[in-house]
Amino acid sequence: MAGRAAELWPQAITPGALHVVSTPIGHLGDITLRALAVLREAAVICCEDTRHARPLLDRYGIGTSTLALHEHNEASMIPRLLDRLRAGEGVALISDAGTPLVSDPGARLVDAAISAGLRVVPIPGASATLAALVACGLTPHPFTVLGFLDRKGKERENALAMAVRLPHAVVLFESPNRLVDTLRDLAVLAGTGRAVAVARELTKHFEEIKRGTLEEVAAYYEAVPPRGEIVIVLAGATAAEPTEDGLRATADALRAEGFRPRDIVRMLMDEHGASRNLAYRLAHDT
Repeated sequence: MAGRAAELWPQAITPGALHVVSTPIGHLGDITLRALAVLREAAVICCEDTRHARPLLDRYGIGTSTLALHEHNEASMIPRLLDRLRAGEGVALISDAGTPLVSDPGARLVDAAISAGLRVVPIPGASATLAALVACGLTPHPFTVLGFLDRKGKERENALAMAVRLPHAVVLFESPNRLVDTLRDLAVLAGTGRAVAVARELTKHFEEIKRGTLEEVAAYYEAVPPRGEIVIVLAGATAAEPTEDGLRATADALRAEGFRPRDIVRMLMDEHGASRNLAYRLAHDT
């Protein structure tokens, strides 16, 4: 594997650049040849937790030195890393799993590098978000990633309200002990029947994707308490079908504002989803 990576990428590292490297979310085979070459050639690998990085690095015989970079030491470590980048060293950034910055640390270092005029090189790969989206059985795009919700308070309430209001798929991350509560909170706000998929332990031995309504999936995990890493994919809100009474009231209001029948027909169809026959009838119904 090491020889093959070197063959395809004779010089994977870009001198003086910060490389944001995606790593496996579970299965250690889910890493690209380019990522392996970058990790091997980097001057240092910045890790969310060096202990979590060790099994991956050992599996592929990567002896590059590692450095812990997290919220508690960023203020002191980032200036030193910028100095190393300015000196021409290639630096790699990884998280515990998946793509850094997506609900993981690393944004401050990336922002600092960009502000300093240094190059940031993405090394794509595994992503829990994308893995869940392509297997959830719901329309995968467009989508919004809200990440981890706050445990309580107004910010959590606002995030939940946004999640059920958006007209497309929403991706949330949640801990096992809060999953059922979050699903039930979403069900209260979304109403009956909103579709959801819960992807658990993606790429790992006990991978599971549970699909159904919010109520059904909450009941399942209440009976079978979940474990492991969890991604929630919530189906988007669907627009309510227009009623004839509502469309008639809209037509009357437009008529009162002085719109001509042909304009009312067009607006009822384009803006309110009325059929052509119904829009014509209501526009001319005086």
